[in-house]
Amino acid sequence: MRSANELINSALSPYPDDLVIATKVWPGRDPSGNWWWAEPAQLRGQVEENLRQLGRDHLDLVNLRIPPSRTATSIAEHFGALADLRDAGLIRHLGISNATPEQLAEATRIAPVVCVQNPYGIGARPEDRAMPRTCGEQDIAFVPFFAIAGKGREAGRTGADDDEIQSIARAHGATPAQIRLAWTLQQGPHVLAIPGTGNPGHLVDNIAAAAIRLTEDELARLDTL
Repeated sequence: MRSANELINSALSPYPDDLVIATKVWPGRDPSGNWWWAEPAQLRGQVEENLRQLGRDHLDLVNLRIPPSRTATSIAEHFGALADLRDAGLIRHLGISNATPEQLAEATRIAPVVCVQNPYGIGARPEDRAMPRTCGEQDIAFVPFFAIAGKGREAGRTGADDDEIQSIARAHGATPAQIRLAWTLQQGPHVLAIPGTGNPGHLVDNIAAAAIRLTEDELARLDTL
């Protein structure tokens, strides 16, 4: 089985000059397919493997994917290792994923952070709402995942959508998933959702959601969910 990077290489290479490819490091898979988490010194190997699979001499953007068990601890050693690789020319830009505001502050003291990838969408916990605001204030892109899936995460959306979402979807001739994406995108000009799908029809719907403009009243109603 080929990796996602190898599929990107075969589909898009030679790459257009304006194409930006983002990758993530820290987690990895061993030969048996089990997940493992790299030590700081092992991040160079992960970066070089990304370079090999993509067929590039540098990576446009590398996100440090923080383990769930490390959300209350320092990421300085790991992010510092990536900053060294940035200084060496292997990486152009750095981001962090699954991070807290405290970890964002820690990372920015080491090197510039251009984006944060965190789970976020309608119904996000109050403590999670601080990150998109913080990113906006610092001119950092906020790139949320699970904007549609919510608590379903990798399993996808579970259960029926709230009546409020369904009502707004009918008013726009859209699907509830499109309304979830539209709400996310209207959280600020620095926000860019990354919904995942293996369904070509859903991909078309996801792209079309960017054209939906929710009213202030609709946004306020969705904010309360």
